[in-house]
Amino acid sequence: MKKYIITAALSLFSIVSLSAQSRKDAQVSKLYQNYIAIKSALASDDADKTSKAASEFIKTASAIDYKQVSEGNLNILRKDATAISEARNINTQRETFFNLSDNMIALTKEFKLSENPIYVQYCPMADGSWLSDEKKIMNPYYGSSMLSCGSVKSEIK
Repeated sequence: MKKYIITAALSLFSIVSLSAQSRKDAQVSKLYQNYIAIKSALASDDADKTSKAASEFIKTASAIDYKQVSEGNLNILRKDATAISEARNINTQRETFFNLSDNMIALTKEFKLSENPIYVQYCPMADGSWLSDEKKIMNPYYGSSMLSCGSVKSEIK
């Protein structure tokens, strides 16, 4: 009887752990979706939309548990997103997006953020990378002036 109780308790613990893990991944996945919103707003040359998307990113980052993503990493992400949110100039927002992208690329390699592939794209003119949920290039560093400049450098599954 004790053996069955222990087995049942361990099974229940495993189910709870898996449930908690998927919830944690959901929080970080939402952060990725907020990042994509920032990238899309920059690609469409919309400073106001970029600022709003960065504000949503900050809210999501603030809700993530430090046990999941370190406080230091979250602080860096929030700092970059805050600079983007507070900037009213699209060029200033794009400058900070370099750092945000590099940090999000690192985070994406640690967590499964999407069921679909995530593409790391690169613009040689800007010498900058970014994440995308599609292969089509929508350059956030130049927007409409060079929207398709860049290429897919790698794929994170």
